[in-house]
Amino acid sequence: MLTRIDHIGIACFDLDKTVEFYRATYGFEVFHSEVNEEQGVREAMLKINETSDGGASYLQLLEPTREDSAVGKWLAKNGEGVHHIAFGTEDVDGDASDIREKGVRVLYDEPRTGSMGSRITFLHPKDCHGVLTELVTSRADH
Repeated sequence: MLTRIDHIGIACFDLDKTVEFYRATYGFEVFHSEVNEEQGVREAMLKINETSDGGASYLQLLEPTREDSAVGKWLAKNGEGVHHIAFGTEDVDGDASDIREKGVRVLYDEPRTGSMGSRITFLHPKDCHGVLTELVTSRADH
């Protein structure tokens, strides 16, 4: 069962400049940053708030580390902006399976490792009214 909006992913050309905008404008601070080599991105997670289910909601800022990454290709086509929305779930495997049975294409056969050690998968935007949708099971200590 989906429990919250885990994060909104925002693609950007310059991560440091974009982080500074969100810090100066809204007071959001970086909670976590990392480079995900598999996905070809450098990212910063800005914590917005805690949630009633023990999780949190974030803005995820994404800068591609290579042009052929999914985010790099998306930026080249669309420019900066909202890239995806992610919903938190306690069971990414089960929810992905249930959603797949409803006719929505799940992009990964098996969930992959995402930010902060989470387990993730994506749903095809053409099946989700144009919105790239991510399902996230957070690591227990986040």
